Amino acid sequence: MKITEKIKKPISQELKIFEKQFYNSVSSKVKLLDLILIYILNRKGKQIRPILVLLFAKMFSKGTMSEKSYRAANLVELIHTASLIHDDIVDDSNVRRNFLTINALWKNKISVLVGDFFLSKALLLSTENKDYDLLNEVSKAVKEISEGELLQIQKSRNFNLSEEDYNILISKKTASLFSCCCKLGSIASGKNNLNDIETFGNYLGIIFQIKDDLFDYTEAHIGKPTGIDIKEQKMTLPLIYTINNCSKEDKKWLINSVKNHNKDKKRVKEVIAFVKENGGIEYTISKMKEYQSKALAILNTYPDSPYKESLLIMVNYVIERKK
Repeated sequence: MKITEKIKKPISQELKIFEKQFYNSVSSKVKLLDLILIYILNRKGKQIRPILVLLFAKMFSKGTMSEKSYRAANLVELIHTASLIHDDIVDDSNVRRNFLTINALWKNKISVLVGDFFLSKALLLSTENKDYDLLNEVSKAVKEISEGELLQIQKSRNFNLSEEDYNILISKKTASLFSCCCKLGSIASGKNNLNDIETFGNYLGIIFQIKDDLFDYTEAHIGKPTGIDIKEQKMTLPLIYTINNCSKEDKKWLINSVKNHNKDKKRVKEVIAFVKENGGIEYTISKMKEYQSKALAILNTYPDSPYKESLLIMVNYVIERKK
C-alpha cells in the first residue's frame, strides 16, 4: 500500500464524500468558468489540507464525522485553491505539477477572477451555514498568507535575509494554513483552545515549505523546474545559510549571482553547486528534522488511534515525499 493510501485509510469514505461535495460546490453555469473549473478539478493535488481537517475531526470526535467537519474541509480547499491561482499570477508561473497554470492558459485577468470565485464560494459556504468560528480562523490564515507574500517581496529585495526572517516568512506564507486546518478539524468536532494542535500544524507547514525549498536543489522529476527559486530571486533556507556562513568575497558573488545573473542557466547551476558544497543542504535537512521531532512529540501526547497513526505517517511523508 502506498504511503498516501495509508494516510487516507481511516477517512477513505469521508474523503469520497468531501470530494463529491467540493465538486458540487464549485460548478457554474458560465461556460468559460465551468471549463476552467473542470481543468482545475482534474488536476487536484495531494489534498493534504482537507485530509488534516478530517483526521483531526475524527480524532477528537472518536471516529464520528459531522457536516460541519465536511464544510471545514471544503472551506480550506476552496481557500487553498484560490491562493494557488493567485500565487501563480504573483510568481508569473506557467507550470504547476507538470501542467500549465490558469494564467498561462487564460491570462492573468481571468485567473484573478477565478481565484476570486473560489474565495467567494468559501465565504458563502461559511456565512450560509453560520460557521462564523471557522470563517474567523480562515480569515486570519488568509491575512497571514497575504502578509507572507508581501514580506517575501520586501525582504528578497535586499538579498540579505536572516534565518529568523525566513522562519517568520514561511510561518505566514505556508504554515498558517496548515495550522488553520488542524484547528478547524478540532473546532468542527467540538474541541476548542487546543494551542498545541495549532503549533503542530505550524511545524508541519514549516517542514512542508522547507522540503519544497530543497526540491530547488535536486535533479528529481518533481513538476517544478530545478533552480526556479533562484531564477525568481527567492531567498530560501539553503541559500540563506550559505550566504550567512561563507567568506565576504563568496557572499558578494552569491548575492550578485541571484540579483543580476539569475536568468543565466550556467550561473544558476554554479550557485546550486556552491550551496551544496558549503553545507546549505545538510543544514536545511537538519532544521527540517528538528521540526519533525517537535511535531511528532506533540502528536505523541494524544491517545493512540487510527487517526493519530495517519497523522504520524503524514509528518514523515511530508519529509520523504519526492514531489
